[in-house]
Parts: sequence; C-alpha cells; structure tokens
Amino acid sequence: MIEPHQRQMAHAHAVMARGSAMPPDGMPSADILDSWVRCMQTGLDARATTSIEVVEAADLAERRERAGVTRRLARAELETLAQQIAGSNFLLAFADQEGVILDLYADNRFTMNGRGAGIVAGSCWTEALCGTNGLGTALATGRSVAVTGLEHYLLQLGEISCTAAPVRDALGDIVGVLDASSYFESRQRHTQALVQMAATHIENGLLVHQMRARLVLAVHPRPEFIGTLSAGLLAFDTEGRVCAFNSRAASLLTGLELARGSAFDLLFDEPFERFVAKLRHSGQLRLRDALGSIVYAAPVHLPASHPVPRVPGLVVHPTRARGAPAHERPARTSHATADSVDPPPAFVANFVAGFVADDPAVRAAMRTVASAVRLRVPILIHGETGTGKELLAHHAHAVSGRQGEFVAVNCGALPAELFEAELFGYAGGSFTGARREGSAGLIARADGGTLLLDELGELPLALQAALLRFLDDQRVRPVGSTTTRQVDVQLLAATHVDLEAEVQARRFRADLLYRLDTVRVDLPPLRRRSDFGAIAHTVLQAIDRSARIGDDAIAALSQHAWSGNMRELRSVLTRALLACESSRIERADIEQVLPALAPSAAPISVLQQGALAQVLREFERTGHSVSQTSRNLGVSRTTVYRYLREGSAAR
Repeated sequence: MIEPHQRQMAHAHAVMARGSAMPPDGMPSADILDSWVRCMQTGLDARATTSIEVVEAADLAERRERAGVTRRLARAELETLAQQIAGSNFLLAFADQEGVILDLYADNRFTMNGRGAGIVAGSCWTEALCGTNGLGTALATGRSVAVTGLEHYLLQLGEISCTAAPVRDALGDIVGVLDASSYFESRQRHTQALVQMAATHIENGLLVHQMRARLVLAVHPRPEFIGTLSAGLLAFDTEGRVCAFNSRAASLLTGLELARGSAFDLLFDEPFERFVAKLRHSGQLRLRDALGSIVYAAPVHLPASHPVPRVPGLVVHPTRARGAPAHERPARTSHATADSVDPPPAFVANFVAGFVADDPAVRAAMRTVASAVRLRVPILIHGETGTGKELLAHHAHAVSGRQGEFVAVNCGALPAELFEAELFGYAGGSFTGARREGSAGLIARADGGTLLLDELGELPLALQAALLRFLDDQRVRPVGSTTTRQVDVQLLAATHVDLEAEVQARRFRADLLYRLDTVRVDLPPLRRRSDFGAIAHTVLQAIDRSARIGDDAIAALSQHAWSGNMRELRSVLTRALLACESSRIERADIEQVLPALAPSAAPISVLQQGALAQVLREFERTGHSVSQTSRNLGVSRTTVYRYLREGSAAR
C-alpha cells in the first residue's frame, strides 16, 4: 500500500516541476511513513475522494467555549501569523485536541480555490478520517510536523502543503493544534518555525495563566536568553515543589530529577526559602544546578505576596486575590471555560524591561525582527516618537544571540562635521582636536554585535553615501586612514520620519532607503494599542513599584490622544501619582492632571503643519536655548538647527 503511494509522489515531482515534494534524500520522513502505516491499517483508500466531516454549529460553539483561554491565546497568535505570511495563499487554523477546527484565517485566494474548500470551521482532520495531514498527524505524534504535497495520504490533498504544531497545557496534555496550510507552489520554508514559535507562545502563556497562584521562573544557562523563547519555565508552589514546566525547561535541565512534585533543593544547590528571599532584592539570580552547571533564573510571574524587582526581558504579573490556593493541584480543565477564570496575564517572551507586547501588531514586529536577525539583513523600525523603537532594537539584539555590544547612535545628536569620524573612527591627528591615538569608531565598537542608527531621518546627506558603501561590504575605513577593517554588524535603523517623503524632497537617498528597508516593521502609536492597560500598569510600576491604578483611571487615560506616546504617558502618571493622596491613582487624579497638558506642551512632530513657527516660538520662549527647545518639542538638536536656518533664510 505504501509503495504505490510513494511512486505517485515521485511521479508528481517529475511532472509538476514545482520543487521537491519529498525530502532531499528521496524518502518521506519517518513520521510520514509511520502515518501512512496507520492510515493503511484503518482501511483508508489513498485514491478515494473523501468528504470532510463537519460538526454541527451547536457542537462547534460548545467546543469553542470549552477551549476558553487556550482559544483566546491561539486566536491572538493566528492574527500575528496572518501578518507574517500574508500574500502566500495561506490558511491558518486552530483545532481542539480532537482535531476539530475552531478558528481559521484564510487568504481569499486560498478559499476561492476548490482544493481548500473542505477546510472550514467545524471540520474534523484526524488521521483516521483524513489520512496523513498536518493537524491530524501532529495530534497523532504529539510533535511538530510538515506534510508537503503528496505526502498527504489522500491524493486529493496532494496540491496542499501544511505544517502543524501541537499545543500543550501546563500539565503536558495536548489541548489543541496550530496549522498553516498553503498550496504546494506557495509554501514557505520558514513557516514551520513560525508555527512552532506561535505554539510555544501559547503554551508559555497558558502555563503562566494556569500557574497564576504559583511562582513561575525562567531559566537559561546564558543570562541574555532569559527573556526569550529559548528559556525554560518552571512553576513552584509555596513549599518549593515543581508544579509545572515547559519542554524547554526539560531540555535545559536534562539529567536532573525534574518532575512534578520534585523539590527545588533537588534541582538546584540552594535552599528554596533563601532563593525566594534573594528574589526580593535581585530580579535575576545565578544558580548552580545539582550537576554543577551554572544557570540563571528570573521571575516571570509572582503571587502578589512575593513582589520582586523587575528584570530586563521579563514582566512580572502579580496574581489577583481570587487565584487558587497554593496547595491545590491545577485542574486539568482550568483552561476550559472562558468565564470561569481570570483573563490570562500578558506573558511576553523576548522583550526588554518596560516593553509590553500584548498587542498583535507589536508581537508581529517582534517576530519579524527575530526572523530578520537570523538572516543578518538590515531592519528599519518606524514609529512615532515614544512608541518604543529603541526597546524593539534591544529585543532584536537579545534574540540574535550576538556576543558583541549593542551600540545606539542618535543621528540627530552629533554635529554633521564630526558624525563620520564618530561613526567610522579616525586616525590619530587626522583633524584638529583628534586624539593622538585615534579612535576605532562606533561601528567597530559594535563589531560582533548590533548597531542602531536612531533618528535616521536626521542623517546628513553627505554621510548617507558613506553608510551605503558600508552596507555593501561591511568594511570600515577611519577618517584620515588608508586601511580598511572588516566588521560583522547587525544594522538596525529607527525613525519617525516618512522616509519616502524625504526621498521625494531630495533629503534622503533612494538607494540607501532601498538597502535599509529590506525588512521594515511599524510600531503602532499608543492610542491604537490594544494592550493599553498593561502598558499603563508597567509604566506606573517603573515609576513606583508600590503604586497602583484603578480601572476607571485607565479608562480615562485611554481616551487621550497621546501625541507623545509612552513618554507622555509616563509624564501624566508621574503627575497623577504626585497629585493623589495615596499610592493608588483614581480617575479623579487623572482628570486633575490631564487638562493641565496644553497641546503646545506635548511632544510634537516636526512634520506637522506649522512646525517651523512652533520651533521658532519655543526657541524664543527658552531664551534661545537649542537644547531646551529640543527637549521641550521632542525633536533632535539637528532638527532645531535646520529650522532655525530655514527661519533665518525666510527673513
């Protein structure tokens, strides 16, 4: 039964000439062959045309309700995946543990073609019914799987390729499966990695939610990976016993007695009570495991009774008072009912301190830069002032695994005549004021690491050509020197300026924009963020860890335009905290300080209408102080100088 099917695959490979339908060694993987055996044993006919079973609407509604928090987490990941693989004739689906699709997102070009007509909400895709396929085989094996073209057991599915990954809860039980399908000719090699990452995000979020009354730690042998998907998660009860852990933790702690119920002291060479006490004073600790290896640990989630300092790469989410008692074992159905549990905490992997990312657009940006740094291509980060562009750049550096420094350069803060020397370095005595020994420059300092060119729109035209040459060969020639140096730098650029408009105005080189715009991500402004509440809490905690804010106060804040984004929000919360009578900010406190923010006092964009007049007015008001004007308007000093020159020329 298998051999004829295999011959059909080889024949399709020969006549379709659309890439390999099989792995390079000419044989399907062991998972595919084993799946074919199971299909054969159930009596499926590979050549038969099978109708896909679809459950009744009432049954589908009940399944969706049972999926609860798991489904909500999955839907957020489906939205993110849809942005990542848009334009590739795709279909994304989340199915329950019985293989019934609960939700799907599809490109119109996929749904209009009859080949994908059977993939609908409520359809069941177990191996027993549909043969070898992404959803069914991932459920059958419990592993991520890719089924390409005629690797499907049913030949009627031979023009579809799919990749799927199971989703497990905190106890390790499969509670669903994610799938990305496309037509054979439209498949993308990186899709399986994206689907697996999305499944891991769901699993981590689900673990943190189910363990919301427990201490949840992230562990990794390298501290820079603590805030990434590479970190392992471990949940402990108040006695220091393991309640749950993810697959990454099991991999990182191989050889140790890691199991539910294992004592902290058996895993690590430190008493649990002393470890928790240290967490109150230091957000990240160095531990020695029972085998003598060094690991780093930091809190991802803490019960309200154990607050500790915030850690770069992690956000600590206090548990609500009605969480389950610490001695209770998490129920296997704790993920099931949407109305019976608190909303899942905003668990976010891969970000730096203060960077909340519970918004689909922000998560998509994080994943895009994570994929881009693996390819070592330039990344352009666009967003309004204060939207977190530099924080996203720090995230890109963290997930790249690069050992060199993260070096940020504000293109608007350096005088044009010194910029080239600062960026590319200079030979000793090459110009007046140069140090005798010379300088290697900021690019060389970032060798092996990441270079961020912030406020890219302020980069002088004369230096744009030099930067373009560097992008071509990654070689640096210091000013006044005849020798060059090869460097390895991940280049990021950030701007709030419309660079296409700058190109049209001949203030920015089109060829440089094409090189820097290889991968572009856009950070949404605060007024469009779906995670505004989490941002407000995080910003307030950064101001004062003991401070709290009421839901009515957050609702009042959410109505504001936030032209200055995070910077303006921090300013408002600081004023409100100073105005309130306790450490809890209420709506009245917000209403007291918001009217005091006149539009002219908020950070503005120099591209707004009347920018020249605003710069000139502020310059006069500050007693002709360029630095004060720059700070007050939220623009660079170079921009202020440019408008002052334009104002002088106009007079």
